[in-house]
Amino acid sequence: MPLKGELIPHKMLSQDPYSTWLGIEILESKIGYVKVGMTIREEMLNSMQKAHGGITYSLADTAFGFTANTHGKYAVSIETSINHIEALEKGDYITAEATVDHQKTKVGFNIVEVKRGEELVALFKGVVYRTTKDWSE
Repeated sequence: MPLKGELIPHKMLSQDPYSTWLGIEILESKIGYVKVGMTIREEMLNSMQKAHGGITYSLADTAFGFTANTHGKYAVSIETSINHIEALEKGDYITAEATVDHQKTKVGFNIVEVKRGEELVALFKGVVYRTTKDWSE
């Protein structure tokens, strides 16, 4: 039986040890939209005591992947990029949400905004390939 789109991100997170280690939580989920959040921890800092760029990237990539899969088909990343706008520090709570979700038959395009409160700290773009495999319960 196919899994409902808004439930797919929850299933994906339950099978994702890396996102779980990061402390990512799903704040909102519906077809074509997912908002996730997490807190920057000590072990996520670089040598300048700022969050490693890979942390922001990982949060955005998770939001991207979850959103792309809400359409019910397995979707895999084929291209991504990120612009880091502001540095983050230990204790910062950041969110990532897909603000653009444009799906074609086989390819999907997403823009993900990463924010600290209302402040934009990173902008992520991703392209996915949608397979024919359905998400199931």
